[in-house]
Amino acid sequence: MKTLRRLSAAAVVVALGTVMLGSWTRINGAGMTCPDWPLCHGMLVPSLADGTVWEWTHRLFAFCVAPLVIAVMIAAWRVRARSPFVSPVLGVIGALFVIQCLLGAATVHLSNSPMSVVLHWGTAMAFIASLVAMMLFASDARPVREQPAEISLLGVICGTALVAFVTMCVGAYVSSSGAGLACLSIPNCAGNVVVYSEGQYVQMLHRIIAGGTFLCAVVSFALAWLRPASLRVRTAVSAGLALVFVQVLLGLLNVALRLPMDLREAHAFNAALVFLSFVVASLLCAMDAYAVRTDSAVA
Repeated sequence: MKTLRRLSAAAVVVALGTVMLGSWTRINGAGMTCPDWPLCHGMLVPSLADGTVWEWTHRLFAFCVAPLVIAVMIAAWRVRARSPFVSPVLGVIGALFVIQCLLGAATVHLSNSPMSVVLHWGTAMAFIASLVAMMLFASDARPVREQPAEISLLGVICGTALVAFVTMCVGAYVSSSGAGLACLSIPNCAGNVVVYSEGQYVQMLHRIIAGGTFLCAVVSFALAWLRPASLRVRTAVSAGLALVFVQVLLGLLNVALRLPMDLREAHAFNAALVFLSFVVASLLCAMDAYAVRTDSAVA
């Protein structure tokens, strides 16, 4: 299981780096510098001028993910009998990886249309979350059974992860559709509560759902510390809430400073960390609950 854990961790790092490099490529306006796929201008190694270096490097990173995923799947198959969770996650990883590759090609053919970007980003984050799940299930750390989390807490944390995921996807649409500055005032839009343009609608929708993420994160934090839960679950939820505060600050700075590229990338990266923090908290909470139920059944 140690080999599977290490391979999964490596795949998480490389996959997350690939996603963020793809985000940086699009933010820099280099998303279509390679108008064909899988080659770039019909070549394996094209001229790397005029921003092509970003798109080509992104594809190179994506190519490097493939052998890591294959290694993870082989290692998981060999130890699948040791955990009831490994086999299902193995199937999810394989399916999402294939879908992500197809979406990568589709995004190029659709010239980075907003919906193709959203689907590509959302699938990438779901894929990374599945790799995180495999890493945790392969961990040698034993569940802390002294304070098992309640099922209600698991539901709240899972709900927070879901709302964070939706917020990310709507944010990806805002960015790719050019609606990032559709609303230049906070908390309302252009000085009005009622908005009219498509860009303003999607921008306000993103803000409303982001507010939902903040509230869910606060509730998760409060329940994790007020109700029975292991220290590792509480730590993951606390980290998630801290990252939500950072995300709010980054969002405000992006509007105030008119979307500088480094802050846009930081906003996207931190959004991914918020989502993954609550995914980790959900998985740890579920693992603790399963361990307690298993021990009770054996007893």
